[in-house]
Amino acid sequence: MSELDERQKLSQIEDLFASVCRAIDPKGVEKKVKELEEKTAAEDLWRDPGSAQSLFASLSANRSLLSKIEELKTALSDISLMLSLAQEEGDDSLLKEAEKEMKKTEEEISSLQLRSLLNGEYDERNAVVTIRSGAGGNDAADWAQMLLRMYLHWCKKKGYEASLLNLSQGEEGGVKSATFQVKAPYSYGILASEAGTHRLVRISPFDNQGRRHTSFAGVEVIPLVESSDEVKIDEGDLRIDTFQSSGPGGQGVNTTYSAVRITHIPTGIVVNMQDQRSQIQNKALAMQILQSKLLALKKQEESEQRKELAGDVKASWGDQIRSYVFHPYQMVKDLRTGMETSDIEGVMNGEIDEFLSSGMQWKKRHEK
Repeated sequence: MSELDERQKLSQIEDLFASVCRAIDPKGVEKKVKELEEKTAAEDLWRDPGSAQSLFASLSANRSLLSKIEELKTALSDISLMLSLAQEEGDDSLLKEAEKEMKKTEEEISSLQLRSLLNGEYDERNAVVTIRSGAGGNDAADWAQMLLRMYLHWCKKKGYEASLLNLSQGEEGGVKSATFQVKAPYSYGILASEAGTHRLVRISPFDNQGRRHTSFAGVEVIPLVESSDEVKIDEGDLRIDTFQSSGPGGQGVNTTYSAVRITHIPTGIVVNMQDQRSQIQNKALAMQILQSKLLALKKQEESEQRKELAGDVKASWGDQIRSYVFHPYQMVKDLRTGMETSDIEGVMNGEIDEFLSSGMQWKKRHEK
């Protein structure tokens, strides 16, 4: 490309960057950073360790955002200078270097553009994800386990801390239901569009005749509550049961009545927790998850928009968001956005960023 063509390209990238900055509002972010810094100076900060950690994570994320904006400003300025020098000196190698830097910067701005979509009320929160097997018997339980593995692999690739909170295994293997928490700023905003029914089509390993089967799993995503949220629960509305934990977790976990099941009678919401050794720890965590679910329910009722947060996931033909076909061909397709790929192995190993990006954009369009 000529220097003139590159100038035009740079101008387009600068326009995109300006648009992204308007959406993010750097001055607003600076104000938020100052507010968070003031909160970290509070004497009673560590009275609630969970809230304190969340506060510092939010502060770090917003500081990083401002740093990235400044970094991109500098990069665009440097590219402009490189183009000027390339023209003055007739240096083709410098022009090629500018093209390379421009491509890299454009990709980073596009990534920042996705971040600008995460401005919802709860987008900045940690995410709590629940996967339930649906129609399809053993295949569905196996499918739920495959989805759990996919999301945990994605967390690992992104460097996000993911902790399994509860696991209920199927009668003949696989997963009946599993709940895990993703501890990373904006993990709820990133994963929220994953809520819905995920459909699998494959040759069933449980069918001795080698026939093709269709099975389903439902994914629920909710934001984790924080101490500032007003979610009041009447103790009289709760039924609390304790039982022995099942599955992996060590001898101490599996031989004591440390697992807790809390049922919120008015709504019918049930939360099981068995990840911690202590019954007290499991109860506290279960209460936090229950509060998160009630917060999601409250948000649904206030907005009158079904599925705005966790959704009503039936895990069957209805409410499908994505189809994963292993046979007779290989394809993963998002039924809302049209995003698709034949790299099903990569997807099942956690390479789902493109689906998450398109899902975030779809969700933002449908919130308007």
